[in-house]
Amino acid sequence: MAQKALALSTDAGYTGYGDEQGNKDLREAIANVVYKDKGVKWDEVFISDGAQCDISRLQMLLGSGVTAAVQDPTFPAYVDSSIIVGQAGKFQEETGKFQNIVYMRCCPENDFFPDLATTPRTDVIFFCSPNNPTGAAASRTQLEQLVEFAKANGSIIVYDSAYASYISDESPRSIFEIPGAKEVAIEISSFSKFAGFTGVRLGWAVVPKELKYSNGFPVIKDFNRIVCTCFNGASNIAQAGGLASLSNDGYQALCRSIDFYHENADIIIDAFTSLGIKVYGGKNAPYAWVQFPGRSSWEVFDEILERAHVVTVPGAGFGPGGEGYIRVSAFGRRECMLEASRRLKSLLK
Repeated sequence: MAQKALALSTDAGYTGYGDEQGNKDLREAIANVVYKDKGVKWDEVFISDGAQCDISRLQMLLGSGVTAAVQDPTFPAYVDSSIIVGQAGKFQEETGKFQNIVYMRCCPENDFFPDLATTPRTDVIFFCSPNNPTGAAASRTQLEQLVEFAKANGSIIVYDSAYASYISDESPRSIFEIPGAKEVAIEISSFSKFAGFTGVRLGWAVVPKELKYSNGFPVIKDFNRIVCTCFNGASNIAQAGGLASLSNDGYQALCRSIDFYHENADIIIDAFTSLGIKVYGGKNAPYAWVQFPGRSSWEVFDEILERAHVVTVPGAGFGPGGEGYIRVSAFGRRECMLEASRRLKSLLK
């Protein structure tokens, strides 16, 4: 596949448009490597140009007449796409929230997992684990509760596992490790975070055949129609790279890279904890979620940028629950992490 992708000008290498659902070899590799022993079939895997694009295609599938719940804080595309399709309703200045979106507060006090006993029913639940930005990975017990909650309420979980390869404890790497999840969940993921495909654009969605609407019609048939109508398939070259990354040698190399970024996260976390600043994340995600109680996240961002010349992300950008935090990425060269650590310690001590 890789040789053909790099020889498009030849009779042997030219392929034209591929299948909208993706190259079969790559779909099989994802099913067999990423979802080994999780019951995912290759024809339930849809290759895409990235998880963020899949979020919007799923919103197109779900339509404007549904209600949605999101973690707070979390990746902003879930809320933004809800606004675009007309789900969100009026923005409430006093709360910083949209009227028709349920914000499931995830904070240190509840172990970054929402209180489902007080969460209203919604048609869709967007759930990211490990979470961006907090780095928290839901435990098996927590995901079992989430699946049961979705079953009881007739909800569909859109489960974002883009950072699953960074999990270093016993937390599930896929919602499909949970019995019954295929009846209530769609999983999206990406090559960007574990294979460095940012800018290359390659991801996937798993839509199980067991997932059905209340009238018994399979969701996968509608999603296939959306894909075939709105998408001409991911780049053949990008798919060739994805297939190479899931080979034995490629996957081992990626695991070494993930170990490297875990070490980077340790360096950043140490810079803050040595100064008595509380830090979350890092263990199961390439982010440090740094707490500055009582301070504006934009104020902290400005201070660190202007005085230490270190770029962070203000937590308020991830929802109201992100206020008082900044997110610091571990993606980067080792010398950059060490220099950032030195500057942060000098600024904050």
